[in-house]
Amino acid sequence: MKLDPDAAKVLEALAARPSLDTMSPAEAREAYAAGRAASTAAPTPVEIVRDLDLPGPAGAIPARLYRPAPEAAGPLPTLVFFHGGGWVIGNLDSHDGLCRRLAAGSGCQVIAVDYRMGPEHRFPAAVEDAVAAARAVHAQAAELGADPARLAVGGDSAGGNLAAVVALTFRDAGGPALRWQMLIYPATDFAMATPSQAEFAEGHFLTATLQRWFHSHYIDEADKADWRASPARAGSLAGLPPAFVLTASHDPLRDEGEAYAARLAAEGVRAEVWRVPGQIHGFMPLDAMIAAAPKAAAVLAKRLRDEMSD
Repeated sequence: MKLDPDAAKVLEALAARPSLDTMSPAEAREAYAAGRAASTAAPTPVEIVRDLDLPGPAGAIPARLYRPAPEAAGPLPTLVFFHGGGWVIGNLDSHDGLCRRLAAGSGCQVIAVDYRMGPEHRFPAAVEDAVAAARAVHAQAAELGADPARLAVGGDSAGGNLAAVVALTFRDAGGPALRWQMLIYPATDFAMATPSQAEFAEGHFLTATLQRWFHSHYIDEADKADWRASPARAGSLAGLPPAFVLTASHDPLRDEGEAYAARLAAEGVRAEVWRVPGQIHGFMPLDAMIAAAPKAAAVLAKRLRDEMSD
């Protein structure tokens, strides 16, 4: 399978810049934010965009609510979304464009969560915030205009990891019930031992070196087998909400995402996989540079709408 020409241009541009793994976390965050600003299209209009705080174990968790078109009245089905960035970089702004597309295209409300990250707050701080934020959305559903019976979790990369862990946590706690999981090229196992990890260890943005840089700032070696870090290590995946797993053909995380979906299906969970051809890890927010990105977002929005409708 050939690399998409748009993705190849992105990789060419990245090759001309210092890699994030040569920077401090603060420098990497600044570079990542600048790159996102230059690669994101004009924002998709939605009716309401409102910043808010959700209660968390270490204080307020910043979040952002996206409510779609004016005709979307009453309590809405709601996706709680966790941004990517290796648990070290990324924020509400880095994935603002994607969240807008998902809300506008689905008719559902999206609430994005800005969880604590490493190295300032190491594992399991991000997990604790993700779980607390999703619980708070359920508890404050009336105030937030959300339908508590139609909640989903989703995210990309590190955010997909957190979404999967929230679903496992809620299952084990007996609720709140979730309608769906949207896992976008999720990280599911810190082992880095799949064929796609070897195949795309270099030259496709999320290199093996960059992954290890992220890991070093987020998690201790002894914690990597914890299912809250590696949800693929959970003893059982039975009883989880249905999942849609998007993977990218030229992504080192491709195989672990697809293996997670296959295991969900084997344990009785309805799971669908869509491998986007020719794409690299992290392509979804790059809608000004990769034409496949807004098309993929439209597919996700339709799936979200279909799954959350009564």
